Amino acid sequence: MNKTFSSRRVEVVSLSPSVGVFKERWPALFTEAQIKEEFRCITTVSLEETFMRKLDEYTPGLLRLMRAKGGAAGCKMPPLLDTLNDTQNIEKKRDAVVCCLINYLGERQEDLFHDCQECVDYTDKTMKVIVKHNVMAEEDSSDLSIVIEGNQVMEGCGSRTKACIMLMGLIYAINIEYPKELKNTFEAFQKLFLEIDGAKLLKKVHSLKNKLMQ
Repeated sequence: MNKTFSSRRVEVVSLSPSVGVFKERWPALFTEAQIKEEFRCITTVSLEETFMRKLDEYTPGLLRLMRAKGGAAGCKMPPLLDTLNDTQNIEKKRDAVVCCLINYLGERQEDLFHDCQECVDYTDKTMKVIVKHNVMAEEDSSDLSIVIEGNQVMEGCGSRTKACIMLMGLIYAINIEYPKELKNTFEAFQKLFLEIDGAKLLKKVHSLKNKLMQ
């Protein structure tokens, strides 16, 4: 895959193939290890390590801002924030912060995460993380997969945060745009958590960064 990186980039940038076609052409790309390597080749950034490190670094400030948030966005976050009082699980904590971040930026979790209990028809899904809950499990258990342009491109993501990380890698690898309804969320992922092209920020993300720096 490293030897074919240049030709793959020419193909994806100049021809803009559909996700389905691109997956057929380069099936080995759609694995966790290769997505991380592809992202590193494109950006020189370590995808998961950088995202997790910055998310953890910003978490205390994000929680402070989220708990103080008013208005409609502020009303949606307390149930998730309250769960943090009862868990020491770092994955659950990260997931709660990521979900609350979407609300904080004035966007909707359901535009990114599709929660369900049974198999779902995702052919009409442009870009989603499908969260299938196992109702038979004693503890909360779920299977997470990523759908782009109606194609399931990854499964077994483990957590919502990990799915977001893999989705960012796929967006760069396939060279597709962020969904407009989640432009602030994905810009925060890119420019705050991955520290890529952070000079110019959307208004809401710029405001968030300034508050985190205070």
